[in-house]
Amino acid sequence: MNTKDRSIIKDLALAPEGHLKIEWVNAHMPVLNRIREQFEKEQPFKGLKVAISLHLEAKTAYLAKVVKAGGAEVAICGSNPLSTQDDVCAALVEDGITVFAKYNPDPQEYRELLIKTLETEPDLIIDDGGDLVSMLHSERKDLLKNVRGGAEETTTGILRLKAMEKDGKLQFPMIAVNDAYCKYLFDNRYGTGQSVWDGINRTTNLVVAGKTVVVVGYGWCGKGVAMRAKGLGANVVVTEIDGIRAVEAYMDGYAVMSMVEAAAIGDFFVTVTGNRDVIRGEHYKVMKDGAILSNAGHFDIEVNKPELDELSESKRTVRRNIEEYKLKDGRKVYLIAEGRLVNLAAGDGHPAEIMDMTFALQAMSLKYVNDNYKTIGQKVVNVPYDLDEQVARYKLASMNVTIDKLTDEQKQYLDSWAEH
Repeated sequence: MNTKDRSIIKDLALAPEGHLKIEWVNAHMPVLNRIREQFEKEQPFKGLKVAISLHLEAKTAYLAKVVKAGGAEVAICGSNPLSTQDDVCAALVEDGITVFAKYNPDPQEYRELLIKTLETEPDLIIDDGGDLVSMLHSERKDLLKNVRGGAEETTTGILRLKAMEKDGKLQFPMIAVNDAYCKYLFDNRYGTGQSVWDGINRTTNLVVAGKTVVVVGYGWCGKGVAMRAKGLGANVVVTEIDGIRAVEAYMDGYAVMSMVEAAAIGDFFVTVTGNRDVIRGEHYKVMKDGAILSNAGHFDIEVNKPELDELSESKRTVRRNIEEYKLKDGRKVYLIAEGRLVNLAAGDGHPAEIMDMTFALQAMSLKYVNDNYKTIGQKVVNVPYDLDEQVARYKLASMNVTIDKLTDEQKQYLDSWAEH
């Protein structure tokens, strides 16, 4: 059965527009292009099946094509119902990749698409949020036998994987791509920082300058969101549960306070914690009329929607990707993209040049786990530093930037314990 017959997508006729999107990112992803050339020569995945669950848009599509260029039979699904782009799905099918994804499927259909992807019986996995791996270890254990290992994209997914490892449940090695330097220093900070505000600005068409922006969580994503908000002229407030990060935010020039305090003064709210219910009932009760809520964490649980529903007398869509909740006391609170990832559900995700580095790490990590799965063990491991630095060097080369090297005398000096 060919990929067209196996795939479940909206409409193959949308492919031409999808090809244009993929061609655009291809032209702006030089690191991944270099890895593709290596894969085409070496064929590291020849004869293997790879299952991918990521936000299915053009940059992800190009990663899938790079993996396929390495000899793999690739099946891909979306990791978020609202981030899938139907034209990109159609283009991938024409390019010989099996796709199980549609924009905005209902919850049951979304799960079925994940299952269909696993039923291709993969040898290797690229996951985003841990859905494929979690499903393999619960309801589809029958499909575990062929899996050699995989790579995980997000903080949320790594938290789930480490919990599985701690409980002795993880059955194969997973590479924590999110924890690599070239991921969190650039993707999380500069990618999330820019794409979150791309999504919010596009969706609301409101000015940010002079407004109070509350950033919930000051990890690497939170740092990026706060930095870009400040650049747009906002007054930035950070809420945290970690004392060290709270001091860091304070010394970076932001106001730091509890969420209850921040809820009363915020105009825009962005959650970036990876945890649930960080904005909830007690916070809605003190919010200003017109407050705008958004989430940049993987799952739509950071903003508690059931409690918002309970406090509201009505709800309506007032603009594409904006729902207005009219509270029982007459105040109105707005939620962007149903509380799903604002940068993808209401935007195009991270810039191509940023994802170039992250997806290069994904491709190289997948090769690493395939080469070493017998010795790694059933655990979560970090991306080897030499792979991380190699991606950085490829990136520098693509920008025609040169850096220095240690002389032999400098190496000897650094390696010596004797008195200097």
